[in-house]
Amino acid sequence: MRKITILVGLIVALALVGMSVQIAVGQQETPETMTAPEIPFLEEWMSSGHADATAEAFIHWDADDPSEVPASCAKCHSEPGYLDFLGADGTEAGIVDSPAITGTVVSCVACHNDATLTKDSVVMPSGVELTGLGGEARCMECHQGRQSMTSVTAALEKAAAESDDSIGTGLGFLNIHYYAAAATKYGTEAKGGFQYDGLTYDGNFAHVEGYDTCIGCHNSHTLEVKVEECATCHEGVATVDDLKDVRMAGSLRDYDGDGDMEEGIYYEMSGLSDQLYGAIQAYSTSVLTTPVVYNPASHPYYFADTNGNGEADADDDRYTTWTPRLLKAAYNYQVYKKDPGAYAHGGKYDIQLMYDSIADLNLALGEAGVDMSAASRIDAGHFAGSEEAFRHWDEDGAVPGSCAKCHSAGGLPLFLKEGVSISQPVANGFQCATCHTDQVEYALPEIVSVTFPSGAKIDSGDANTNLCMNCHMGRESGVSVARLIGDAEDDVVSDKLRFLNVHYFAAGATRFGTEAKGGYEYDGKRYAAFFDHSNDMNNCTDCHGAHSLEVQVEACAECHDDIEIETVEDLHNIRYNFADYDGNGDEEEGVYYEIESLQTVLYDAMRTYAAETAGTGIQYDSHAYPYFFMDVNNDGVKDADDGGYNTWTPRLLRAAYNYQYVSKDPGAFAHNAPYVIQLLVDSIEDMGGDVSGMERP
Repeated sequence: MRKITILVGLIVALALVGMSVQIAVGQQETPETMTAPEIPFLEEWMSSGHADATAEAFIHWDADDPSEVPASCAKCHSEPGYLDFLGADGTEAGIVDSPAITGTVVSCVACHNDATLTKDSVVMPSGVELTGLGGEARCMECHQGRQSMTSVTAALEKAAAESDDSIGTGLGFLNIHYYAAAATKYGTEAKGGFQYDGLTYDGNFAHVEGYDTCIGCHNSHTLEVKVEECATCHEGVATVDDLKDVRMAGSLRDYDGDGDMEEGIYYEMSGLSDQLYGAIQAYSTSVLTTPVVYNPASHPYYFADTNGNGEADADDDRYTTWTPRLLKAAYNYQVYKKDPGAYAHGGKYDIQLMYDSIADLNLALGEAGVDMSAASRIDAGHFAGSEEAFRHWDEDGAVPGSCAKCHSAGGLPLFLKEGVSISQPVANGFQCATCHTDQVEYALPEIVSVTFPSGAKIDSGDANTNLCMNCHMGRESGVSVARLIGDAEDDVVSDKLRFLNVHYFAAGATRFGTEAKGGYEYDGKRYAAFFDHSNDMNNCTDCHGAHSLEVQVEACAECHDDIEIETVEDLHNIRYNFADYDGNGDEEEGVYYEIESLQTVLYDAMRTYAAETAGTGIQYDSHAYPYFFMDVNNDGVKDADDGGYNTWTPRLLRAAYNYQYVSKDPGAFAHNAPYVIQLLVDSIEDMGGDVSGMERP
């Protein structure tokens, strides 16, 4: 090992001096000149922090006795330590066996050797192994931090404090260490931050193809950000500081609640971190009696603010009054502060960590807590990487082909190009390339028509709507329900029947009514087709923000001026005529409430029919698959032993399908009220319910 270091040092020295060696060959009068070998990327490397032999990262142990880098630090603060960890020195890989000599840096041989040539995985401090990596794996070994949710949890368990607000015996601050970019980037996969129970978090922040790894965005030798390449998509970016102003269309939420949704994500995170620090300090004085102050440049970072001036003074000792609640928040604050590029590496993960830390501190602070009413934790649905729509397959490691089209970043582009769906990597929400064919002009794919589950091919005439409908069409239809039932007798239980779930937000099917045949349509009945709203409000992105997905309430208010409309909930009061669809005698309630009432009547009719005709009570849970469950004692309460409903008759199945169809399109009252009202009234009638007072459109 010592020989390798000396050899590399000699080569570098030769290159720096630029010396040439003249060698006389035989008795020739003109000597030949041999130039020292040129080391690739030498000048670039020499300008980097990895080559700075005067940096604290390399000289910190020079004055120690003995002068050596301890094994616990050698992996990332010396060349021999990193080679030792890799096993490139012939020792066991994955561990540093002994202290390393001082005076070395991260040289060429540290990153370029037989071990790194095939390295494709990294074990994070949480114990999680990230696999399938490329050249970035060598970076991630040192830019992963030294603590994690696992170690924080272990420390809390060991301290065994009586409550979240009790001082824990032996509890001290845990420092994630510096530049833990990999922990930020991989989010909940790496679990670098402390994640609160019952909450879900963003996963790997996959930027765009070609720029989703360390060495995709940073020059691997200078370590500088490839700013000129960032500018290809991020218009106006000329310097690293300009990147702080970047904010993309997938980030249309006010994370820090300051009312500014134009500022860059860097500033959103900065605002949120200020609020978190304020909450930490408030907790230390309101719940505890020892004020705390933070100094980012001095270990151990948190100090007792004995004079209460809010600044870390030279005579302030380390903070020791730790409770579990305070430690979690302080740790997450440090996670953010020690990754200066967090806003680009995986800002949404850190936003969630800080938001949750504030919320947890607020539980103890009460009225003295931080007002988070205007702040946002997660993104709009398509970009909400922490939510079930994208996190569902974390344990599986891939999104199956049956779900990939709409629940992965690459599934829809593949489907539109090839007409098929195959399994895809687990995603952290949609990317620009999911819906746009290029990343400069953001063009949309040309979609001639959309094939619905019923087999109907529909062209809305609008590029945005055709794109949206590829996923907002449902997964079943009235046609598939009829196919499953076949010629089975209406009121005879059949073990060949099972519930068919239309899936969520089938707004495209609702909009086109009987053209798409999303609902089960009863024989001999006529059904509404496309709901023609108005000339300017007939397509998905006329009414919804293309990226925020929010209903453009102001636009609704322009026409529906007979009622006060300020929020989405106010839209529930809209009605376009005064028919009493549900027969309750109220002709002025909003169409939303007419539909809601019809759903209640249908559900009651289904429960009566199930108990009296099918022989087994039925109940519905909108949040639990398979949605319809046995209700053996017919009490309407879902008991632990109530399994999925399996006593289906054709009549009950048709009604249940339509009930779910309407339930899973919360905007059905606006998308096509006549169609869903027809489905509900007809289902009630088929169930034997009284529809004599109802008005069917």
